[in-house]
Amino acid sequence: MSDDRLRDRIDTSKPHSARFWNYFVGGKDNYEVDREIGDQIKSIFPGLVDVAVTSRRFLGRAVAYLAGEQGVRQFLDVGTGLPTADNTHEVAQRVAPDARIVYVDNDPIVLAHANALLTSTREGRTAYLDADLYDPEAVLKAAAGTLDLSRPVGLMILNTLGHVADYEQARELVRRLMAGLPSGSHLVISDSTATSEGMIAASEAYNASGAVPYYVRPVAEIAGFFDGLELVEPGVVRVPEWRPEAVGDAGFGDGAVDAYCGVGRKA
Repeated sequence: MSDDRLRDRIDTSKPHSARFWNYFVGGKDNYEVDREIGDQIKSIFPGLVDVAVTSRRFLGRAVAYLAGEQGVRQFLDVGTGLPTADNTHEVAQRVAPDARIVYVDNDPIVLAHANALLTSTREGRTAYLDADLYDPEAVLKAAAGTLDLSRPVGLMILNTLGHVADYEQARELVRRLMAGLPSGSHLVISDSTATSEGMIAASEAYNASGAVPYYVRPVAEIAGFFDGLELVEPGVVRVPEWRPEAVGDAGFGDGAVDAYCGVGRKA
């Protein structure tokens, strides 16, 4: 895609979820409109910054667990968002230099920054797909150009499913992605949850800003994404509580953050 066509797809007049999240985790790839709604939401619910930071740290722990303890050498990261520190490929290839990673997003903002995601070790490989979560079979077909889908894959869907308004549709999208992956593959999910009045108010303010809406869900619905899979201990928990001792994150962040996560294995 040409630079001009890419610029035409980027709307800087409204807040954008990837840029908004980038602002919350201390990144620089955001605009005034994103910072304005970010500051407004921080005034309503300061705890959302903790959600953003602890969710990012969960990504690192989950990838390190899969690459280290489970021997997973392939990762499919759907709904990538803007690159920051310790992206999926960086964590995976520190543990396993031969790891292969495919990032998936259909967001022009993320596409514009894709080169930052395409670094790789000599032994491994990193690719980026401009593709849509709502077409899982097309995602899998394109990912097969980099990944061997006859071997286990770590499917990462972090802070993304909240953009799917209908819960049953979100579950079906996850099911279809996992259906194309073999036994031994893992599903990794984290999302903000409707577990406090502050988070619900923050979500409502964000959705009223003109940005693509993001819907917070009950914890039981986050757990429902793992139906049919073997949950890895400690199960579906708040993001700071998922194996924090593994990389020295114990005590980092407020245990009451309004975001839950889990890792499930396909038998």
